[in-house]
Amino acid sequence: MLNLAIDRGNTRIKAGLFQDGQLVQQFICPDFASLGQKLEGMPLQNAIMSSVSNESGELVQHVPVSGQRIMYNAQTPVPVQNHYGTPHTLGVDRMAAAVGAHYLFRERNCLIIDAGTCITYDLLLANGTFQGGSISPGIYMRYQAMHAFTGKLPLLEGYELPSLPAKTTADAMRAGVLFGVQAEAEALIQHYERQYKPVTVIFCGGDAPFFESTVKARIFVIPELVLIGLNRILEYNV
Repeated sequence: MLNLAIDRGNTRIKAGLFQDGQLVQQFICPDFASLGQKLEGMPLQNAIMSSVSNESGELVQHVPVSGQRIMYNAQTPVPVQNHYGTPHTLGVDRMAAAVGAHYLFRERNCLIIDAGTCITYDLLLANGTFQGGSISPGIYMRYQAMHAFTGKLPLLEGYELPSLPAKTTADAMRAGVLFGVQAEAEALIQHYERQYKPVTVIFCGGDAPFFESTVKARIFVIPELVLIGLNRILEYNV
């Protein structure tokens, strides 16, 4: 039998199948109907979903399981202590990533950097207490902001670092965005390393590969970290 973990983000659905605690298969789908088609006929036992909106009906309709379904929220018990000041406002993906880090790097201080729509930097102490961190705009959001709030700047995307000084407006925008997020990440890593040395730095999220090739620090890149954390939370509750 398989357990299913679903991470419903702002733009897509990421799902992982787990057997005996190990991730055996992943899917990225645009909607629940597509996910249901991929899962058709599979022996699903339990399922957990984190979502940016409440879509429990979609989960029930398209993902049949023989056991329990959990809609993960701020009230769901987790195997770490939450020291965030406003736990009801904490993004479920941030806590799930922290649980995944605690599972993979037990008894280590962890800085979890989730590089997606936004970039979140969260600290989990070696004793399993989630401390919180910071949130900043993600790479594409920065491109969007320059385009949306100016009259002439184009909408760009991509990860190719230009040489400095940039000689075109497009390259100047890319330089500002990409060197900016690189410098931000390196500065925050250095801050936490000074305060909580040693710190294990873990990147996840869709933009994690950019940081893997640019950040000058020893890091782990684990794109499936949120799914691993969700499965751990599922196991903790069934």
